[in-house]
Amino acid sequence: MSDAGENFGDFDAIVALADEALMVHVDGFEGPLDLLLTLARNQKVDIAKISILKLADQYLEFIESAKKMNLELAADYLVMAAWLAYLKSRLILPQPPTVDGEPTADEMATRLRWRLQRLEAMRQAAARLMAGDRLGRDVFGRGDPEPVNVVKLKTYKDTLFDLLTAYATQRTKTLGGKNYVRQHAPVLLIEEARARLERMLGRIADWSGLERLLPFEWSGGQRRRSALASTLLACLELARDGRIEIRQMAPFEEVYIRDKIAPIAEVSP
Repeated sequence: MSDAGENFGDFDAIVALADEALMVHVDGFEGPLDLLLTLARNQKVDIAKISILKLADQYLEFIESAKKMNLELAADYLVMAAWLAYLKSRLILPQPPTVDGEPTADEMATRLRWRLQRLEAMRQAAARLMAGDRLGRDVFGRGDPEPVNVVKLKTYKDTLFDLLTAYATQRTKTLGGKNYVRQHAPVLLIEEARARLERMLGRIADWSGLERLLPFEWSGGQRRRSALASTLLACLELARDGRIEIRQMAPFEEVYIRDKIAPIAEVSP
């Protein structure tokens, strides 16, 4: 507050506006905007919808009443009065085209409403803070202070994209700029397995297990899985052609193969 404004504290004047019957305590305002907020509240409507013309009239009437009571007004009150009179004239008169960058009367009125809304929000927030309990007055701390136990909890906020990005970055460091060469697992082709079974027709023992029909070099390690799958598919094709029979006693049990071709007779010496 300016020095002139502090002089208002010497007065306990009450100004009654005739039309509005507004009781104004001069020492209760911290500036012209605070006075405008009180006058706006007197309209009993939403501050965003107050009449700027009516508000300007109320303010100018207050200034005139203060002058009649020989109250010493601060300069900023008079500046606000002059500005409101200017705004009122622009709102009443037809608005000429404005110069580039100069706000229109409606924009000036809207900005004044916004400033009053902001002041109202700050006052309400201050009232809520002052209404709360105060340490040492309404609430008191314990005599024996207790240490604060800090409990740290891990919260993973990374997404799948972050995980893949980190994995790709680590892989790039590991490879050191080398090209990635994919390692192919050994595969026994179905055609090769079928050709081998066809060569064995006539010499397969009665109901032989599928495991016994695998090539010896494909019967262990990672090669066994490929050989087992290709041999089974080859057996299904031969069974479809009616050249062998397949049976399985229970799910996931051993698959047995029997040759439909008559065994090759041993040549008598």
